[in-house]
Amino acid sequence: MHHRVLVLNHDYQALSVCAAERAFVLVYLRKAEVVETLEGAFLRSVGGLFPIPSIIRLRRYIQMPYRKVSLTRMNIFRRDSYRCLYCGSPYDLTIDHIIPRSKGGGDSWDNLATACQNCNTKKGNRTPAEAEMHLLHEPFRPSYIMYLSNFNHSSVQDAWRPYLML
Repeated sequence: MHHRVLVLNHDYQALSVCAAERAFVLVYLRKAEVVETLEGAFLRSVGGLFPIPSIIRLRRYIQMPYRKVSLTRMNIFRRDSYRCLYCGSPYDLTIDHIIPRSKGGGDSWDNLATACQNCNTKKGNRTPAEAEMHLLHEPFRPSYIMYLSNFNHSSVQDAWRPYLML
């Protein structure tokens, strides 16, 4: 079973995504309640059939510190949907500094972009304006909610969308 479950805090804010087995244990121990179930999907046990949750809500509020998405190569690729931000190609991807390091550009969400090898070579040690190249969209820092919804390896279920503010 490879079902994923959205975990909500007591105030219905998205906290995380977990395996269906873990969600079932939280519900069984009365630490969480089922908000939505997967239609036609059941967990079988000696005691019977139990509907597999799609969304659970914790019974107690959990204080969570501000969560931010780490600036990593893979997260930049994910943010840019594995496409070059200059031409849209999905092949031979690298990371480009929009403002080159030699011109004061650093490693930040708004200065790093996914670029194919051809565009990165064409741009060279210049800014996009100097190279007469345009970005398909401006790079940005993704929110944790966006990370949960888009960067998660499982697909986002339709039932999750109201809680992820998509």
